[in-house]
Amino acid sequence: MTTTKDGRIIDLSRDEERRRYTAAVGGEVIGEAEFLLTPDLVVFTHTEVDPRFEGQGVGATLVSWALDDARTHGYHVVPSCPFVRAWVDRHPAEYADLIAH
Repeated sequence: MTTTKDGRIIDLSRDEERRRYTAAVGGEVIGEAEFLLTPDLVVFTHTEVDPRFEGQGVGATLVSWALDDARTHGYHVVPSCPFVRAWVDRHPAEYADLIAH
């Protein structure tokens, strides 16, 4: 179970239809990481967190979960989104191997 820093449960999911990973609290989507998908790549294009939840760890939780999901599905990643790029750069031991070259 993943929670915000103030203890609210974060539900994480992958929305294939809208091509986004989402973070929700109490059924309300509060964060999303948008992506494009090819047969072997996930291109992360934009990440956004509701301002009411900034500083609660939502973006970090969402992006690390999305990257782990990409790994599980055998995808390489193109982090076009600055937030995703920064996360990968700060956690190279966990995610550098996912980056498409």
